[in-house]
Amino acid sequence: MGMHQYLKSLSNLEMMNRAPGYFKLEKHTVAAHSFKVAQAAQMLGDIEENAGHTVDWRALYEKALNHDYTERFIGDIKTPVKYATPELRQMLADVEESMTENFIEDDIPAEFQAAYRRRFSESKDDTLEGKILSVADKIDLMYESFGEIQKGNPETVYVDIYRESLKTMMDFRELASVQYYLHEILPDLIEDSAGDRDQLRSITNQIVENQAK
Repeated sequence: MGMHQYLKSLSNLEMMNRAPGYFKLEKHTVAAHSFKVAQAAQMLGDIEENAGHTVDWRALYEKALNHDYTERFIGDIKTPVKYATPELRQMLADVEESMTENFIEDDIPAEFQAAYRRRFSESKDDTLEGKILSVADKIDLMYESFGEIQKGNPETVYVDIYRESLKTMMDFRELASVQYYLHEILPDLIEDSAGDRDQLRSITNQIVENQAK
């Protein structure tokens, strides 16, 4: 089949909704998420380069574009479920890894298999590019939750998602790109939040101050 099955599979990601099980005023697909994460990672990479750090752009783009590709095999499982127990998390990872390997062996030509094993492997590692990906992923999640809050979605889960995304981002606060985001971009997001501005500002200040200690 050559690369036909791979190209065909990209449409599956367009049909796969993120954050299943929650009421949403605006739907987001895995495909759209991957594009937005790649754009955010590109911006963060530019900031890191401006700060004097060396960015492996090939690695960064590959990580960002492909980081959720393997969700086509098991779907986007809600975070509380996915991380309910270490055993469940490992079981899901094993299933995903097995199905990914079967796909590579069955549908990717031999001369490209090593490249796609690299692209479909765990990408949020300790490299600068892996850290940028982790931050870019949370930036998009923050903006997804922000959009729901801004539109008046009554589900409180989106405030929780905003809070947890920012907490995770603070784990990478040593990065120049995270400092830039916190000081130059996040204040504009808060100001743009209209009726929920005070709530988001309070949550943001509490997290930033507590985790900066």
